[in-house]
Amino acid sequence: MAAPGLVLAKAIVAAMYASTVTVTGMSCGHCADAVRAEITKLPGVNSVDVDVESGKVQLVSDSELQLAALRTAVEEAGYELAGPTAGIRLP
Repeated sequence: MAAPGLVLAKAIVAAMYASTVTVTGMSCGHCADAVRAEITKLPGVNSVDVDVESGKVQLVSDSELQLAALRTAVEEAGYELAGPTAGIRLP
């Protein structure tokens, strides 16, 4: 029989989504920090990884994010969301 903590950890991972979006206009670490800070404020977001060179932003959340909310967060940081996002449920 598995330890209760192990079962709980599996349940948490099963409820997460990974998403990748492209953000245009970033050119430095400050840009990445601003985008990361705004997206992190969205409910359910657990982690945000920003690659300035490619403009790719990878995030993990508890559920699929609303595109409008994500777009607003990126615009609050001063940048533009270049395309739609698709949430991928993690195993």
